[in-house]
This record gives sequence, structure tokens and C-alpha cells, in this order.
Amino acid sequence: MWNEGLKTVEKSQTLLLNEQSRNIEGTGREVFKFGFGQSPFPPLDAAVEALRLHAAAKDYTSVQGLPELRDHVAAFHSECDGVDIGAEQVLVAPGSKVLLYAVMAAFEKLDVLIPSPAWVSYAPQARLLGHRPITVATNFEQRWRARPEAVAAAVKEKADSRVPSLLVLNHPGNPDGLSYTGDELIALTQEFRKHNILVISDEIYGLLNHGGAHVSLAKHYPEGTIVTGGLSKWCGAGGWRLGVAMLPTDLLGAFKDTLLGIASETYSCAPLPVQMAACEAYRWNDATRNYLAHQRRLLSRIGQSVAEQLSSADVRVHPPTGGFYLFPDFSPYTERLLRLGVDSSQSLCARLLADTGIALLPGDAFGLPPGQLCARLAYVEFDGREALKASREIGLDKPLNTDATHAIFAKTLRGARKLTQWLTSL
Repeated sequence: MWNEGLKTVEKSQTLLLNEQSRNIEGTGREVFKFGFGQSPFPPLDAAVEALRLHAAAKDYTSVQGLPELRDHVAAFHSECDGVDIGAEQVLVAPGSKVLLYAVMAAFEKLDVLIPSPAWVSYAPQARLLGHRPITVATNFEQRWRARPEAVAAAVKEKADSRVPSLLVLNHPGNPDGLSYTGDELIALTQEFRKHNILVISDEIYGLLNHGGAHVSLAKHYPEGTIVTGGLSKWCGAGGWRLGVAMLPTDLLGAFKDTLLGIASETYSCAPLPVQMAACEAYRWNDATRNYLAHQRRLLSRIGQSVAEQLSSADVRVHPPTGGFYLFPDFSPYTERLLRLGVDSSQSLCARLLADTGIALLPGDAFGLPPGQLCARLAYVEFDGREALKASREIGLDKPLNTDATHAIFAKTLRGARKLTQWLTSL
């Protein structure tokens, strides 16, 4: 009887694919784990040392987060993003995912506008809360970027204009690895103001913009943007579970109180030792800037190399501008794949994994139609610690040469070649 009346909640496809890859790897086969988007780099040394020193700290903290940490986060993002943030605007939680959920949970009823393709958890979170997800359509030709006219079209799909609208914007994007330009954000902002749309700007990959040129939406739409981030991507500390949200000043009253109420009844606070380690991570100093510069250089180089390999085999793909993802479109191979019985992104990824050991995440996990032959490729199959060491030995004043690139990224490059060889052999 206890299995009756349950909600339908599928397991996160990213976590499921990671488990499948590990199972295949356990049989002795080589697996190219391009499906799970985890930073390959070690956390900042200063943060690791702080975590070690404070491992015994065991007290509950303020639901909003340690005052010292909120000061650090506010100063850090004010400096690197060029926005004016105060500590009172910062919320700290065990991961940014729960902050996204808390923002949606603050509303009794909500229409959640989601540009597609989108990170796998946005729509499920909305549905879990009884909200209505509405897709904002994008396409390859538009670099998977939401356009103002697409936002306007999504607003027209609302069943009741009195229901608040929340749009989740993610850039650099997961699954596409692409950023919005300042002009694109300005154009979107006009549409957000016109329709009174609150925006969660998920900028978890912002500091990994390959050119160090990330533009926060909060710079152009400060009154209606909640920025989320954390340590998982730029600081290589996904398992530490430390996320932050920065609220606009217009939401520091009842809305903030509601968020803190939700937090107090669910996660209580982020772990104290991790918060104390984060105080060291959130220092905009020479060590952090150097750490980020090397990551960006390495990710840009391997991302461009894999994109070029795919393009050489006539796969449609945009070179990445941030993070560590590509979102290739395999539609030029539609007829040849159909002869194999491959007619969806799911069957494409299943066949690839079976034939080659290459793990990609299917496009329908990100909200695309099942028959659209796209998949996410995370180019993180390399030793991040050794990569940072090699990059530092070369120095930022010198480019990564061909020999260094092949040595650092050997498995990733081999996997990319294996993928294109499989395609061209069809």
C-alpha cells in the first residue's frame, strides 16, 4: 500500500550515466566518461587547508550563512562581476541546487520559463513543486541562446497572467558551453521588464568563461535577478556542497524571509567546516586569479580541440566559450544512424556506449525532443591536478604547445577520435 500514490520522480540522468559508466569500467573495458560534468581540477590549496584546520567545527550556523563568508562572497562577486553586492543579499546553502529549489518553493503557484536545452534539474524541480514549466525554444543556428521573441512566445503560453513568471537563465550554459554577450543580455532584459519576469541567473560556470569575460545578468537587470553560484565548478569542489545565492535589494524583505523560512525547515545550514573553507576560496587575490587563469586556458584548449575534431567529421557543434561542455548535433548522420536502428538521442547514446565505451548524455535529458540527435559531451576526462601542474610549469606567458596538449589531454583526445571514427565508419 505504501507504493501507491507516489510522485513520479526519475533519477537524475547525469548521476545514472555516471553509475552505468562505472559498471562498464568495472568489467575491464575502457570508458570515456564524457557524460558526467564534474570539474577535473583540485580545489584551491588555501581552501583545502582551511577545511583540514576546521574539520572539527561542528556547530550549527546562521541559516543565511556565516557572516564572514557572506562578506567574502559579496566582496568577491562585486569585484569579479563588476556589480554592487552587500552581505545582506547573500544566502549560503549546501549546494546551489537546493537554492534553486528554495526560490521556486517560495511561490504557491508559478510558471517557470526554461530555455531549452537546459540543465536536467530545472524542470523536474518545478514539477515537484506543482509549478508549470514552459519551454523557451532555442535552436542550433541561434547558438542555443534564448531570444527576446522566444521569451515573448513562452509568456503567451501562460494559462493565467496572474501567476508569477520565473525564468531560469544559465550561462555559460549546461549543456552547451556557451555564454550570452552583453548585448544579448540587454535585449533579454527589455523583455523581462516588459513582462515582469523574475530571473534566476544560474552562473555556476561564470568564472570559467574561457576568456575571463563573463557578464552577469545582474549587471543589466539588478532589480529582478537572483544570481546563483558556488564552489562546485570553478573551485573543483562539487562534493563539498557549498552554494550561494545573491538576491536583488528589492527582494530583501518578505521574499528573503520566506527563503530563510524554507531553509530553516529543510537544510538548516551549510556544513560549518565547508563554510570556513569557503571563506578562503572566496578571496579575489593573486592566487585565485592565477588558479582560474590556468583552468580557463586548459579548458579552452581542450574544448576547442574536441570541437575541431567533431567538426572535421561534419558534426554540427559550436566551439565552447565557457565551462567544460559541448553540445554536438549529429543530424548529418541521421540516415546512416537509422540503418542501425538509432532514431533518438537516447538510442544514439546507448549505441555509442555499447560500441565504443564513449558515454554522452542524450539531448532529451535537457528538454529537447527525443528524435533530435543531440548529446552533451563533457570534455573533462583528464587529470586536473597534473594538468594544472603542467600549465604552471609552462607559464601563462607561453602558449600550450602541441606536445603538452597531447600529453595532458591524451585520453580526451583519444575518445574524441574514437567517436568520429565510429561515425565515419557507419
